[in-house]
Amino acid sequence: MKFMIIVKATPESEAGKMPSEQLLTEMGKFNEELVKAGVMLAGEGLHPSSRGARVQFSGNKRTVMDGPFAETKELIAGFWLIQVKSKEEAIEWVKRCPNPMESDSEIEIRQVFDADDFGAEFTPALREQEKRLREQM
Repeated sequence: MKFMIIVKATPESEAGKMPSEQLLTEMGKFNEELVKAGVMLAGEGLHPSSRGARVQFSGNKRTVMDGPFAETKELIAGFWLIQVKSKEEAIEWVKRCPNPMESDSEIEIRQVFDADDFGAEFTPALREQEKRLREQM
């Protein structure tokens, strides 16, 4: 099972405050644990929303909005993509993570859809297309 581990933004991360050397060291050690255990697929920090954009969809219309965006607690400051056996295992990994921010913070855990989750609508032709695309990646 794949899980997206989402590090929620804080006022400090949205202000562009970079982590301390100590925090970077602690996070590096945690990332090493994830890699050595064979569960880490990807992981990155994100620039503040002031450097981002959103595209809203309404029918065929596309509207672009530049950041920053309100509601810091709803924004993402970084992520890991991990592959583990269960949600409980993902939770256990996150509980071992150092606090990713200098202040109080929150990490959200969300399971990534698997091909079987889509049911019959994910036809054999669509499955083959997905397989080809993954091989090309």
